[in-house]
Amino acid sequence: MDWLVSLWSDSNSVGHILLVYAIVITVGLLLGRIKIFGISLGVTFVLFAGLAAGYFGFTVNTTVLHFLRDFGLILFVFFIGLQVGPSFFSSFRSGGVQLNLLTLLAVFLSLAVTVGLYFAFSDTVSLPQMLGVYFGAVTNTPGLGATQEALNMLDYKGEDIAVAYACAYPLAVVAIIATSICLRFIFRIDLKEEDRMWEESEKENNEAPIFFHVKVTNAALEGKQLEQLRNFIGRPFICSRLLHDGTIISPHAKDTVHVGDVMRIVASAENKDAITVFCGSEDKDVDLATESSPITARNIRVTRSAMNGLTVHDLHLSRYDGVNITRIFRAGMTLFPYPHLRFQIGDVVYCVGPERSIRRLADKLGNQEKKLDHPNLISIFLGIAVGILFGSLPIAIPGMPVPLKLGLAGGPLIVAILLGYYGPNFKLITYTTASANLMLREMGIALFLASVGLAAGRPFVDAILEGNGLLYAFLGLFITIIPLVVIGSIARKVYKMNYHSIVGMIAGATTDPPTLAYASTLTEKNVSAVAYSTVYPLAMFLRILSGQFVLLILWQYVS
Repeated sequence: MDWLVSLWSDSNSVGHILLVYAIVITVGLLLGRIKIFGISLGVTFVLFAGLAAGYFGFTVNTTVLHFLRDFGLILFVFFIGLQVGPSFFSSFRSGGVQLNLLTLLAVFLSLAVTVGLYFAFSDTVSLPQMLGVYFGAVTNTPGLGATQEALNMLDYKGEDIAVAYACAYPLAVVAIIATSICLRFIFRIDLKEEDRMWEESEKENNEAPIFFHVKVTNAALEGKQLEQLRNFIGRPFICSRLLHDGTIISPHAKDTVHVGDVMRIVASAENKDAITVFCGSEDKDVDLATESSPITARNIRVTRSAMNGLTVHDLHLSRYDGVNITRIFRAGMTLFPYPHLRFQIGDVVYCVGPERSIRRLADKLGNQEKKLDHPNLISIFLGIAVGILFGSLPIAIPGMPVPLKLGLAGGPLIVAILLGYYGPNFKLITYTTASANLMLREMGIALFLASVGLAAGRPFVDAILEGNGLLYAFLGLFITIIPLVVIGSIARKVYKMNYHSIVGMIAGATTDPPTLAYASTLTEKNVSAVAYSTVYPLAMFLRILSGQFVLLILWQYVS
């Protein structure tokens, strides 16, 4: 039995370290599945399992603990960046502008409340601990890690801010959902009516490409090429099918149109009227995408590495005998295939044309799903290396005690977002399957939370029993509730925003998955998830950096 005693007691042995982490993460994930009033903490419960293990004396080598904590944080933020990168900049368009502005306001208000509470309770709560409360109140773990790193640069020796974070976090999860429920009653919201109004607004504001049929009655277009039509109208569109003299074809740019022809058009909704009026009239009695049509439609997955970064124009579709690309699906978005749009590995290309020609295009694009099962580790580790270097770059700001650094959270996050968006321009393949991305993110955050819990176990219990633990939780409620009530009220009263979008925005602004899970029980629509994914990248980015800014600006007040 000596080997077992040694395994449990030797905090420097590899076996002991791996065993402790395995037990903490397993127990935390199991307990995180338990729902109380429909709410579960998920992977976050790993933190509390780590706190319990740390309190009861389970320790590991400090150097290894710090390594696993930082490595886990890097994995988490980097793969979040890769996931949201392709859609990050597009999230600021259209209705996303309002959502992101409100999220920006939420971050500013929560920081303002945090700073105000710090000055009100400065005799009792230190600035670092108040920032720990802040991150617990907005349920943002990566921000906690970034601020801990900044404190290390400032040679901070006080109480671990993870203690305040752990005290504020549980009530914050409940408070976020409770605030969403309160807004529903304050504004007397009917969920069924919200569903109906959302469906109507989607029809009016949908930016994804739509299809419709146009009958050519404009005599001036007789014998004109499709390429000329596009130049005349000045609006981007694709003619995926053309009915001429009873025959359906998939035309290319040089094909001509004649009076009486019927075209199946793919374009954005805002361009429909201009295209229809110019060509003739909309024909609602025909559908050229019939089973008897000699033209077929097919989804093709881009899997060939040689295609990464090439544009739609580079394909020279005229060589494929009538094949048209009408839509491209990427990271939950539906994109119009503009000639300058660059392909990314993992894109799904919707093609229309003769079966034989589509097969040729599929061979060109790859269309081999198994190739996507093998992530390109070169791009991933290169991105992490660049992210660490970028995060370590000192940014000197006058009046600051130390240079500002994005750190191991901010640097990899920004580089990953840029890689996800611009990577194909430089032939970098950053695609990972959704399951692989999720697994690595969850593994990273589990390692981080377990490390934080193991390091702060005994101080956390002491804070609850004898210290400021209850005060941390109480202060956290103000930081959680006040900003959410303000932005929720503005969203509903000023912008007349759909309630489901408001709840999704609240979940995204606080980077809180349990609230998103609650929102999904209110409707079968995907409204909340859309709002969540729209604001989540900006919210995560701002939360990670915000603590460092406050810390450096107010460091002069820390004794």
